[in-house]
Amino acid sequence: LPDLDETLQSIKADTALSEDEKAQKQEEAYRDYGKKSEAIHSVQQLLKAYTLFEKDVQYMVEEDKVIIVDEFTGRPQPGRRFSDGLHQALEAKERVKVERDTQTVATITLQNYFRLYDHLAGMTGTAETEAAEFLQIYKLDVVAIPTNEPVRRIDCDDLIYRTKRDKYNAIIDKISDLHEKKLPVLVGTVTVETSELLSRMLSRKGIKHEVLNARQHQREAQVVASAGQPGAVTIATNMAGRGTDIKLGPGVIKAPAGHQCALVANSNNGEPVCPYIDEYNCRDEVPCGLQIIGTERHESRRIDRQLRGRAGRQGDPGCSRFFISLEDDLMRLFGSERIARVMDRLGAEEGEVIAHPWVTRSIGKAQQRVEARNFEFRKQVLEYDDVMNQQRDVIYDRRRHALEEEDISATISEMIDDAVDTLIATHVPPEAHPEDWNFDGLMQDLRNIFLQAPTLDDEDLPRLREDGLRDHILQGIRQTYDRRERLIGPERMRQVERMIYLSVFDEKWKEHLREMDDLKEGIGLRGYGQKNPLIEYKREGYHMFVALLETINRETLRLLFRISIEDRPAQPRPRQPQRLSLTHRDATGMGFAGMPEPGAPQRELSANSSEEGTGKQQPVRVGKKVGRNDPCPCGSGKKYKHCHGK
Repeated sequence: LPDLDETLQSIKADTALSEDEKAQKQEEAYRDYGKKSEAIHSVQQLLKAYTLFEKDVQYMVEEDKVIIVDEFTGRPQPGRRFSDGLHQALEAKERVKVERDTQTVATITLQNYFRLYDHLAGMTGTAETEAAEFLQIYKLDVVAIPTNEPVRRIDCDDLIYRTKRDKYNAIIDKISDLHEKKLPVLVGTVTVETSELLSRMLSRKGIKHEVLNARQHQREAQVVASAGQPGAVTIATNMAGRGTDIKLGPGVIKAPAGHQCALVANSNNGEPVCPYIDEYNCRDEVPCGLQIIGTERHESRRIDRQLRGRAGRQGDPGCSRFFISLEDDLMRLFGSERIARVMDRLGAEEGEVIAHPWVTRSIGKAQQRVEARNFEFRKQVLEYDDVMNQQRDVIYDRRRHALEEEDISATISEMIDDAVDTLIATHVPPEAHPEDWNFDGLMQDLRNIFLQAPTLDDEDLPRLREDGLRDHILQGIRQTYDRRERLIGPERMRQVERMIYLSVFDEKWKEHLREMDDLKEGIGLRGYGQKNPLIEYKREGYHMFVALLETINRETLRLLFRISIEDRPAQPRPRQPQRLSLTHRDATGMGFAGMPEPGAPQRELSANSSEEGTGKQQPVRVGKKVGRNDPCPCGSGKKYKHCHGK
């Protein structure tokens, strides 16, 4: 990638080139830089797609389309696409059709979306682990409510294996053992890939089972309905960690109703209350209820609790256990070396397992560290979105006002005042001496926006100063605008104002969102300069937002002073309503419209300024032709030949 500043400087310093040649070479340098920058960005996105995104984990391919898989629920997200060219890179990686890039037109974080509600409340079985985040983000307390029935589920200690191969073999053996005992088994996996791997291993063993993941999500209701039958084996991603209860079939609950599991509830003298403890061999292993098997620990304890909570609903018996290997992502990041040293000290052979409460607690602490890190990420995203949230409130309030109000002429009048004030403050600052005023620049900007500027002599400037100059400019602009309104008609003028205002608003807001995304992407580098990136983002975002509002006002006024309405005859087709055509018109009320190409549809809106207009232009006469000696239609009282007929 060339150093653009160095290249431009060398072009400027080359005395052998003329000014035109320098301008041409500078344009070529910009074009070359932009082309190479785009290529480098594409390569970066392709590298990210190949190295950081795994098929059937973050996404899957279905019907020649790349579909995002939700990380927490395991459900497919059709219609959603990764931004910034990443989705196109994944499509290129999987050799499917590369769709066009999408642009974000509105964004909001879930936190700010929920905070739009006047009242927030909710119920979930896994909020306790996130109590600190609820309090800090939403100012909500978390209250634990006792269960309706005593919990009869047994949560076993985690089983630690050295390799994934040992772990999967142990899982298959455990499933086979429980299947022979006619107990329902629910196997929870983190990824689609793991669920399909276990499915192939069970198929080789001849064990009938069901798979519930993002590929079979349409069959979720049928799979869950039969997951509690005797001997049923269900392999599921996090989709099965929530939703409806799994109803247990006949014979799964062996202890009669009204008797608690002997391993859970004891009488006062220490003897179990269940009289069937010896009959069902309860002392060796929990013999009944839904059996939960987790193939690895998730980064969030909340997801693991949801999986455990599929068993033991409403006082039903059950059991949950997690099989973990030192090659799992969570273990590889936290604690695998310590546990590996313990296994070596104990002389653990390949395929042997470690089960100890200390290991389970160690994994829980690792999960807490990951949760704290993820919370910091979410908090940082929210802090950045708070900046956009303030801008979003202003933009949406103004847009809603324009949609709901039929008459926004007062808003247009405020725009005219603000635009004139901004131009005067830029070119004619009050603290500057009149000799330092940029009067030519002020007149040029006025002509660019309003197509007119007052005619003043240099000796009049000190007398007018800024207040008199402002009134003089506004008076001429308002007279022109009122004259245009009389020619067009008040009712139509209100329609035109609202249509142009909303059109400019939407277009400029989309551009602003993209610019803010670009700013946020690179603002982190400010940290190397000992500056707080968040404060820098707020400061620059504010300046960009002020510039956005000024741009919206200026562009809306520029179009309003160039557009007029012309009645077109009704189309020959039946029931075709009369259409309004908006064409170019200068400040004097005389209209011009570009000639359409043969066969091209008639454009409804043309807002090209006189400087930007291209092609041959023909006058568009409104109504009856005005004679040279007739009164001028502008209402000045002069003859047409002495007024606008010159």
